[in-house]
Formats: sequence, C-alpha cells, structure tokens
Amino acid sequence: MISGIPIKVGWWRGMTELPGWCRANEVDPMLIVVQVLGKTSEDEMVACFLSGELSSQRFGQSLRSHLAVAEQTEQLLTHPDLSDAGANFARRALLAATRGYGENRDLFENFPNQVTWTRALLSASEAASVRYIDYSYWIELSGGSRRPTDAAARIKAGLRAFDVPNEPFVDAAQALIRGERFPPLILVGERQDNLVCLEGHLRLTAYALIGFPTDIECLIGTAPALGRWAQ
Repeated sequence: MISGIPIKVGWWRGMTELPGWCRANEVDPMLIVVQVLGKTSEDEMVACFLSGELSSQRFGQSLRSHLAVAEQTEQLLTHPDLSDAGANFARRALLAATRGYGENRDLFENFPNQVTWTRALLSASEAASVRYIDYSYWIELSGGSRRPTDAAARIKAGLRAFDVPNEPFVDAAQALIRGERFPPLILVGERQDNLVCLEGHLRLTAYALIGFPTDIECLIGTAPALGRWAQ
C-alpha cells in the first residue's frame, strides 16, 4: 500500500472506461509543434525543477539537507517569488549544489547556458513522443526505447527495471484518475519536435499509464546546443 492506496497488479484491467480526458490516444510517430502559451524564464524553470525534486522520494531528502546548510526554508521552493532576485539566485545555487546546474556536471553535463524557455501544452500524441533521459534505469524500464508508452506497457506486464518496485508509477496514475493535477513537466531539445524529459519522469510515466490526457502542461527549453545533451 502506498499513500493509503492499495496497489494490485493489473489494476487497470477490467476498466470499461477511463475519464474522457485520459482515454488512450493513437500515437503519431513525430511530435508536431506544441501549443505555446507564452515565454517563461530560466528562473521559473529552476523553481519548477526544485519544486518537483522536493516531493521526490529519491531526491527530496538531499535537497532538504542543502536547504538547511544554506539556512533556507522549504518556502523558498514551495512559494517561489520570481520577482525576488536574491531568492532566484539562492534557488540556482541549490540546483547547482544538488544537480550540477550551471557547472557542467552531473545531470547538467553538456547542458548549454543559453536556453529559450516557453510554457506550453502537449497533446496526447506529442507527450507520447517525448523520450526519457539517456539513463540506464529509464532505458531498462522502457525496454531500450526510452519511450513512456513502452515503459507503461512493461509496468502493466509486471516487469521491473533492476528490480525497483513500480508502485510509485501506479500510485501516481491512480492520483491522475482521481482528478489530481501535476506540476509541469520540464522538457528540452534542439527543437520542439524532438524533446527529452529533463524533470518529471515519474509524472510522464503516470500519464502514459492512463493513455495520456490532453493538454499536459510543460516548460520547454530549446537551443541549438541542446543536441549534445538531449540525445
């Protein structure tokens, strides 16, 4: 049981109908131009990234430890004031300390300094075409394709990556079916038609498990130099 929700293998089987917004959609082989809502900033990306990491079972504790060392409270991440230059600097410093942002290391190795950020909505087929990061766990979970639809199929078949339990994905998918809303995904690439997930892999997988709802909110970073990172 996770978060009070009993998890059963094959919980999706026998469901005659999902909510209208999360029925399975046919996947296009290529991602078309997304619905752009407007420009956003590096500061908002950093704030969204850290907010997602704070709730992560894997990364949350490390982030809290770095907050304590910096003598900052979680409010810096849960209620970001993007008009506060000092707070923006503190968040960038946290992301540098925990994930190597701006220092060409760890997750952000080969990540360019100049990136254009936009806020957008993805259709079901667009979201299904997003790839996982080139990392061993996500490669294994998806059977080598780095596609969330393939990962969802393997999870439903009871397959695990490196024997790591799949319950967090199932828990998140059930939360979506109950109507909960997730923070924006953070996606990057040279162009909007070839995107890799930077932050939000669990949420992306949960969307895949329910067949992808329409209008998935995301932040998209594009730059010609992102080709090396977003392979």
